[in-house]
Amino acid sequence: MNEIDYLAIFRSSFTLVILLFCSIVSIAFAFERWLYYRKVNVDGEEMLATVRKYLESGKPDQAQAWLAKSPAALARVLNYGLANRNHSREDLEELLGTARLEERLKLEHYLGILGTMGNSAPFIGLFGTVLGIIKAFSDLALAGTGGPTVVAKGIAEALVATAGGLSVAIPAAVLYNYFQRRVKIMSTEMEVYSTRLAVMIGAK
Repeated sequence: MNEIDYLAIFRSSFTLVILLFCSIVSIAFAFERWLYYRKVNVDGEEMLATVRKYLESGKPDQAQAWLAKSPAALARVLNYGLANRNHSREDLEELLGTARLEERLKLEHYLGILGTMGNSAPFIGLFGTVLGIIKAFSDLALAGTGGPTVVAKGIAEALVATAGGLSVAIPAAVLYNYFQRRVKIMSTEMEVYSTRLAVMIGAK
């Protein structure tokens, strides 16, 4: 029984080349997002407790300087709130809301690429499979004889494209959903702790 030469299939199928590129892109952006979320994530309770100590000591400027040293998304939101602490409570809450939206946009950056890979990779693989099957039956027509044995290997090779599409799409979809979950958690934390900051500032 002849073995399927996957390397030869890869060389002859431009859809597999496209899927390889999609896989590399997915891995690259997933790694970039993982590093970014690791950098901007922080213990919000601990950060707000430190800010509270500065405020109770009458040192809001020192609290801002301390927050400015942190790369966390929450730190930028709280810092923005302190910078606008002289506004009315209503205006301060509006300003904090805009700061949260800006940080959420940063958190969601590149996630659309992962979502696109998860949605489009199966169709790219299916396209390659259809082309492969068309080629297999074309070979059968040219051979004239041989029956199913002539096309069996060609169809098997064509289905490799479908498997390749799924192998790219499934990890991309899983990573997309995982990162979306992290964005939701961090966005909720920013809303909770920035609202608490607004209350603390209003109580001063």
